Amino acid sequence: MISLVRAELRKYFTTRLSWSMPLAMAVLGALFAALQGLFLAVIGEFPGPDGTMIVPAEMFGEDVVARLVYTGAVQMGYLLALVLGILSMSGEFRHKTITATLLTAPRRGQLIAAKLASVVVIVAVNALAFTAGSVLGGGITLAIGDVALFPDPAGLMATFARMILVLVLWGLMGFGLGVLIPNQVVALFVGVGVTLLIEPLLGFGLTFVDQLADASKYFPSQASMSALNLFAGLDPGMAQTMGGAQDALSSWVATLVLLGYAVFMAGLGWILTARRDVA
Repeated sequence: MISLVRAELRKYFTTRLSWSMPLAMAVLGALFAALQGLFLAVIGEFPGPDGTMIVPAEMFGEDVVARLVYTGAVQMGYLLALVLGILSMSGEFRHKTITATLLTAPRRGQLIAAKLASVVVIVAVNALAFTAGSVLGGGITLAIGDVALFPDPAGLMATFARMILVLVLWGLMGFGLGVLIPNQVVALFVGVGVTLLIEPLLGFGLTFVDQLADASKYFPSQASMSALNLFAGLDPGMAQTMGGAQDALSSWVATLVLLGYAVFMAGLGWILTARRDVA
């Protein structure tokens, strides 16, 4: 089993993706966090109760601003984690290596377990690079805006840990999607399209149906926001303005919802790989 995990990790770490993806995630994390910081720490102002304009750090507190800035790129992060998960399995079909892989490891259960373990490690490594980039880019703009970089160190470390966990869970969802749709291009198109387009539009549409208005908070993207406890400290109206769900899930419930998605998709991939005929 350990040798299979090592083999799967070697497949990844001997390709250009092993350095290009962490680099891309670090750069994108830095850019989006810096943009978030530009608006929340440098140039942004909100109207106060008496109509005067107040900077976000005074209105929400420096700990809330720092958390929002450092997690400003999380949507891009879990999208790339999803892509990593898809590539981990669909790449076997695209490059026609799945037959050799199954001949080398005929016990498909062990092979799938090894692939899932390798996806967790690979996405976690990329998530660390993404978090480091977010801290760097966000930290620069916080420093320019004269906002404390780590006003609540313990709270921020918990946020970073939750962000890495959320990205890993999205990677496992991507693995299941990569098995479900062996065509790599189609799998990437479906995964990115559903995350960026279908889910937001569906969530917006459900707001017009009273009986289903709360359903969108169980969607993966909204559950990810809630798992990070992203809008804690903001009043509900402001949280909704910034993209939060109405009556959002608690952090641990949202984490369980994401875990449910990951287990379902990974389990689906397990079943399909175990039963699928491979020529």
